[in-house]
Amino acid sequence: MNFNFLSPVSDVVLAHNELLSLQALGRKIRIHSTQKGIPDLEGVNIAILGVLENRNDVNYIGEEFQLNEIRKTFYGLFPGSWHTITADLGNINKGESVEDTYFALKTTIAILIKKNIIPIIIGGTQDLTYPNYRAYDTIMPMVNIVNVDSKFDLGDSTKPIKNDSFIGKIILDQPYNLFNYATIGYQTYFNSQEEKDLMDSLYFESYRLGSVSKDITLVEPVMRDANIVSIDLSSVKGAEVSLNQKFSPNGLDGKEICAIARYAGISNKVSSFGIYEYKPSKDDDITCMLISQMLWYFIEGVNFRVKDDDFSNDSSHQKFITLVESQELVFYKSNKTGRWWIEIPFLMEINNKLKRHTLLPCMHQDYIDACNNIVPERWYKALQKNSV
Repeated sequence: MNFNFLSPVSDVVLAHNELLSLQALGRKIRIHSTQKGIPDLEGVNIAILGVLENRNDVNYIGEEFQLNEIRKTFYGLFPGSWHTITADLGNINKGESVEDTYFALKTTIAILIKKNIIPIIIGGTQDLTYPNYRAYDTIMPMVNIVNVDSKFDLGDSTKPIKNDSFIGKIILDQPYNLFNYATIGYQTYFNSQEEKDLMDSLYFESYRLGSVSKDITLVEPVMRDANIVSIDLSSVKGAEVSLNQKFSPNGLDGKEICAIARYAGISNKVSSFGIYEYKPSKDDDITCMLISQMLWYFIEGVNFRVKDDDFSNDSSHQKFITLVESQELVFYKSNKTGRWWIEIPFLMEINNKLKRHTLLPCMHQDYIDACNNIVPERWYKALQKNSV
């Protein structure tokens, strides 16, 4: 197995780890070290992967960074009653070019996913989401991406890729594997009207910061349908992070970003998870602790995954049918978890991308709205994408 791109966890971190309680996370996970090499991945469910690449930052001035303080903080946390096994595979260092780093990350993620191991990527700039996406080229035909961010990151796809424009490359570069893109926590004043219009014309989903903060449960069905989750730390309000990490006085708070990470974890479809735009500073303790707790909640979520979307057995679910504007809408509710889905019909006369009836995660409120003759927005957008 080719993991030649990986460098081991720093000896400084490993020395610190030896001082921790035997019950701490750092004493229970498998760690890539200089002495022992890459750990045995047999039975491993989750793999942490640092990527020390930031050259496509629009504000890059040659600065370097490390992830040692994040690892020290994360290792010092205590696990829950977990059944999953986690490994820390160390770092992918900067290549000769950014494209070299992209290739290393793409190759490593593809290997892990094919082994049913969920990679957790810690960066580095958010353009690393692009090679993460490209890792799926030989794995699945259509991919859903959720970006937790204050910006859409569409940018100008005719220009070189940057950390604020990588989605444009994902949309336009072949092979075309992107089915849905959703942005959670965007702030209107950071996005141009042209970008908002493009999001609408492509039937992509976007959830404003105010809506998410008012009802964090809006995030759950979106995450339930995601394959890739990418979190930009600039989506977190400035008061919650250290000096160099501050971006905006408004943003998600610590509890909200951890809840979002947990929703990503409990999704049965999420197969890669990334936290990006880490910028170290002297007062770094608070940011490292926040990232560590986000990792903790994601892993906690993975441990609470429940297979509840198999509707072949009538006893596993309840089925509800309602009419909205003469359109029959079919909802399913899991008897195991109480989670809801809505059916996206396969229409023979259009070029349906998925070629089958599709169950789209939704909320109970969507069913209530349908009963009141209101078309659920997620259902409408999914139907339009299927029609393109």
